[in-house]
Amino acid sequence: MKEIYLDNSATTKVFPEAAMKALEMMTEHYGNPSSLHSKGLEAEHELTSARKTIASSLGADPAEIFFTSGGTEGNNTAVLGAAHALKRRGSRIVTTQIEHSSVMEAMQQLEKEGFEVIYLPPDSSGSIRSEDIRAAVNKDTILVSIMAVNNETGAVQPIEAVYKAIASARSPALFHVDAVQAYMKMPLIPKKYGIDLMTVSGHKIHAPKGVGALYVRKGARILPLHLGGLQEKRVRPGTEPVPAACAMGRAVEIMSADRSRTEKINKLNAYCREKLSEIEGTVFNSPQNALPYIINISVPGWRSETLLHYLAERGIFISSGSACAKGHKSHVLSAAGLSPDIIDSALRISFSEENSEEDIDYLAECLKNALFTLARSR
Repeated sequence: MKEIYLDNSATTKVFPEAAMKALEMMTEHYGNPSSLHSKGLEAEHELTSARKTIASSLGADPAEIFFTSGGTEGNNTAVLGAAHALKRRGSRIVTTQIEHSSVMEAMQQLEKEGFEVIYLPPDSSGSIRSEDIRAAVNKDTILVSIMAVNNETGAVQPIEAVYKAIASARSPALFHVDAVQAYMKMPLIPKKYGIDLMTVSGHKIHAPKGVGALYVRKGARILPLHLGGLQEKRVRPGTEPVPAACAMGRAVEIMSADRSRTEKINKLNAYCREKLSEIEGTVFNSPQNALPYIINISVPGWRSETLLHYLAERGIFISSGSACAKGHKSHVLSAAGLSPDIIDSALRISFSEENSEEDIDYLAECLKNALFTLARSR
């Protein structure tokens, strides 16, 4: 049976070179990077090299890169750490209704602690309006957190409007961007957009699960979530995940060297939209200008769970939304004002450079057969 993997926004297949780098670190350079003997120094050298690679990809200084266990820890550290560090300067926080759960739940915790959190709604295309950002940020705002690319629809958010809003309001706010879906897929240099904190994750870019990085601008102060060690300058204490971090560095090197990837994904996205448009009743929930790696569709009348199982039995792997939601209804599509029948039938297709037009042809064929074979939901 064919295996067509189109769930790359949930996780990606690890590059063989990245897997080999992790193995090398576990079997050859296996020392603790905090140890002062030669094995420790070997590990520290490799970790430093990976840090430099990730910093270079962001136009940052290596001293601004802190390794984490992934996007959730990075987002939690940025949001909670910034709010707690700046609480004497204000209590207002601005975010959106379409953030990842690792940001949303951190915000809910801050509300319990007495912070005022403003949740900006998206427009019908899933994007936050620049004018809403400008209206929400004032002199009492201490943090603005907005994702670069929505993980369910691929809608690109107006992050360039945030720094201008903060400057115009003369706010002390730190600006945090969840760039987990955007990293290595679109140009995103923190200094260019006035970003103070940026979260990235390894397993979205063909590195192993369990590793990510948090960019913290020099001079930006946040409080750590964890205590008990001098690693990562106390921002993220605890022994670093050296094999995974070095594998992430190798994956970044590979992706940085492939200049043809963006063009290929753009063509694949256009081809997929064309083929799916031929299926009667298909509704596109992703805007035309979304990040091309993600297409979110609905086929009203058929539940997404039913379609997912049908496709999986034929070797096609997609999702109904964020993997972290584990099948719960999409808060993103609800916030965009989409109808229940659209939300109940939503499917997310997400690409990598390993996908082909033949994969799309097979997806479209099986989806047509599913609609012909399966009973409509009531």
